[in-house]
Amino acid sequence: MSRICELTGKGRQVGHNVSHANNKTKRVFLPNLQNVTLMSEKLDKSYKFRVSTQGLRSVEHNGGLDNWLLKTSDEKLSANALKVKRELKKALAAA
Repeated sequence: MSRICELTGKGRQVGHNVSHANNKTKRVFLPNLQNVTLMSEKLDKSYKFRVSTQGLRSVEHNGGLDNWLLKTSDEKLSANALKVKRELKKALAAA
């Protein structure tokens, strides 16, 4: 399972461990991913996502899952999130 946030696209970053003697060795910085269940208010359903904690804060700041999905570009979203976004657009068009 890849360590990528399903809503923000945030993935791993590469850097160095730097010792006191300034020796540098490669290391990986992984995002803090959490399994969360987010509720869609317009669809009245809940969906499970693997989201970074910073991504979860961004979703809450934008007013919930529905607003986040409508504002975010498709390139950042996972296949699961894109499916929810299509359902959401379909529900909004029908209403």
